[in-house]
Amino acid sequence: MPRTTDGDGTPVPQRLLAAATRLFAEQGYDRTSVQEIVEAAGVTKGALYHYFGSKDDLLHEVYARVLRLQQERLDTFANADEPVEKRLRDAAADVVVTTIDNLDDAMIFFRSMHHLSPEKNKQVRAERRRYHERFRALVEEGQKAGVFSTATPADLVVDYHFGSVHHLSTWYRPDGPMGPQEVADHLADLLLRALRP
Repeated sequence: MPRTTDGDGTPVPQRLLAAATRLFAEQGYDRTSVQEIVEAAGVTKGALYHYFGSKDDLLHEVYARVLRLQQERLDTFANADEPVEKRLRDAAADVVVTTIDNLDDAMIFFRSMHHLSPEKNKQVRAERRRYHERFRALVEEGQKAGVFSTATPADLVVDYHFGSVHHLSTWYRPDGPMGPQEVADHLADLLLRALRP
């Protein structure tokens, strides 16, 4: 089966995800029909159901693709041959930048997560937990090495940082006074200041 049906060569799954992301962001998940998605992507319903079993699967993939990217990048930072303070700061800043770079995806997900089936919801929670555990392991590594304070439990430190990250879609604006890297630097610095012994 061909992966493209238009002149620019964009694979059908990416076209469907782009159309779904735009429509979910503009109209909301629950007010967007499968017909609107396929029309915007320029494909048939059969193509959508070939690549995604349902609209629920599209919603899951909107978030999962960002989380996969962030997990790969976190693993790279965590495994780098650098001091733990630098690895944690780089990871903390990166999750902010990649969230801002995919702000529609994040906004859609946090607004619409409750629409996921129980099975998909469980899967997403497991994927997020894996990411947060890997991030927490960096905090714990620094605490055990005496580089970071142990006054605040690692779980609370991680929840604090990700609370800020998860709320970016409610206040960050691309035309605002700060760019993605500037916001990332401020939030990463706040995290490291909170961990200073």
